[in-house]
Amino acid sequence: MLNRLVAMMVKEFWAILRDPRARIILIMPPLTQLFILGFATTLEVKNIAIGIYDRDQGAMSIEMAQRIAGSPNVTAVLPITSQQEMREAIDRQTVIAVVTFEHGFSADIAAGRPALVQAVFDGRKSNAAQIVAGYLTTIAAGLGAEIAPTTMQPGTVVTHWFNPNLLYLWFTMPGLIVVLTTISGLGLTAQSVARERELGSFDQLMVSPLHVSEILIGKVVPPVVVGVINASFYLVVISTAFGVPLTGSVPFFYLSLVLYLLALAGVGMLVSSASETQQQAFLGMFLVAVPAILLSGYASPVENMPIWLQIIAQGDPTKHFMVVSQGVFLKDMAIADLWANTWPLGVIALVTLGASSILFRARME
Repeated sequence: MLNRLVAMMVKEFWAILRDPRARIILIMPPLTQLFILGFATTLEVKNIAIGIYDRDQGAMSIEMAQRIAGSPNVTAVLPITSQQEMREAIDRQTVIAVVTFEHGFSADIAAGRPALVQAVFDGRKSNAAQIVAGYLTTIAAGLGAEIAPTTMQPGTVVTHWFNPNLLYLWFTMPGLIVVLTTISGLGLTAQSVARERELGSFDQLMVSPLHVSEILIGKVVPPVVVGVINASFYLVVISTAFGVPLTGSVPFFYLSLVLYLLALAGVGMLVSSASETQQQAFLGMFLVAVPAILLSGYASPVENMPIWLQIIAQGDPTKHFMVVSQGVFLKDMAIADLWANTWPLGVIALVTLGASSILFRARME
């Protein structure tokens, strides 16, 4: 049995290396996607343009406009001269916001009266607008503290645990390990049976002395090995080239990784067994991968989703491995908490591998 398993695994490794689609999945993500997605998938708001509608033309309005222009996140400050021009600037997305100073703004400050600043934002970019609003509020608060320091209330000291400087790469990179491992793991496994059918070698498997379990093990092990190698590459690059701290248990990370890859292999075998061609398998892989990534918490927290989606997410292995990856990198998560998100991966792997075995037997018969 061991000789048959080794022969089946060697055959699958050669099939992966000889297939142009499989080679692309193996080579392209480690070399390009990590860097491209790492810098492209960001919610940071930089290089913005702000409009200034200064109807006051006083010292304080000019001072605040200069402070806005001096912000490192602002690349351009455009003068606005009318309400119509303000509407057109926002409508054409020339600016993301327009700050308006009404008549008497500087006089109110000089007299010690409350002075208001109006800001109109482009609501089509809701997340960016909220972040820019925070920038402008901070600038206004800083100016107010300098003008009337005695009237300022005691402030709040804010500390950001796990990511003190709020570096977005620290948030993105641990999640990208999960995303890229999902795409490569599903891609390789989903092609295996479909490739046999398309090349006409599936009939040879049916008449071979191999048992169904041996065929499945032989097809599952190579993608898992490739996934471990790719994830190890990501682990080294992220912690060295990108400087993301690796604070947690690396051995536990690999335990979770193997269980996660087994769960993905089961899903991939289901897709591959139900597909007649590699093109169908490729499309089926994306049909599974995209919802899995969206439910993982990478793009938005699972807690913000509707309750029924949160329940569905508990059956998504990507969600559990996302918690493990972020916990190992940034949080030095306790072993008990890591285990709470690792044992579900084992259960999901048993379910997906069992279901793929049943479907594979049915298709062989």
